[in-house]
Amino acid sequence: MTSEALDAALGRAYSYLGHRDRTVAEVRKHLLAKNVREETVEAVLAELIELNYLDDARFAQRFAEDRRNLDSWGADRIERRLRELGVDKSDIAPAVAAGAEGELDTAVALLRRRFPAPPETDRDRDRALSMLVRKGYDLDLAYDAVRALGREAA
Repeated sequence: MTSEALDAALGRAYSYLGHRDRTVAEVRKHLLAKNVREETVEAVLAELIELNYLDDARFAQRFAEDRRNLDSWGADRIERRLRELGVDKSDIAPAVAAGAEGELDTAVALLRRRFPAPPETDRDRDRALSMLVRKGYDLDLAYDAVRALGREAA
């Protein structure tokens, strides 16, 4: 591996990281797609990790916070997406658990926004439940949220 090859690969990696935070797997895949040799990719990743430009645990934490706050995602959907992005399970678990305590309140708030009146018919309740499940909420938590919204209206 030459110094020029390493510098070129680092330049590509910095440019790729300039748009948003990335996972180690994303940067690896990007560099390999650009025909960077495997040994150079590993050297680039090692340097980026050492310089703290890449940190999958930090990425997972920020991703989970953003998806909860901006998109009202539930823990299941966040976990699934982090796995797709190549984050290790040991980094996913703490990130997902960090916001789990307010998940019911978030689900009820989402229902309030999507359903101006609490669901009264079986069809409406099914629509509310399926919307929450698609957002990544556990089915039991979705049931609890629908019941809580009904209690609020009563």
